[in-house]
Amino acid sequence: MTTHRAPEYSDRPGRTVRSRPTGRPVGRSVVAGLVLAVGAGAAWVAGMIYTLAGWSG
Repeated sequence: MTTHRAPEYSDRPGRTVRSRPTGRPVGRSVVAGLVLAVGAGAAWVAGMIYTLAGWSG
């Protein structure tokens, strides 16, 4: 029975390397999304603190 394996990637056509391809744009977009999400969460928390401080004083 034949096993089906994913192709191996390389920087140069015709050359197979076992390492992952460099410069993964999908990974960079995920990191950018996580950074924006953390920034939005921090802004939300700061807004809630500002609101609660305004209510108490």
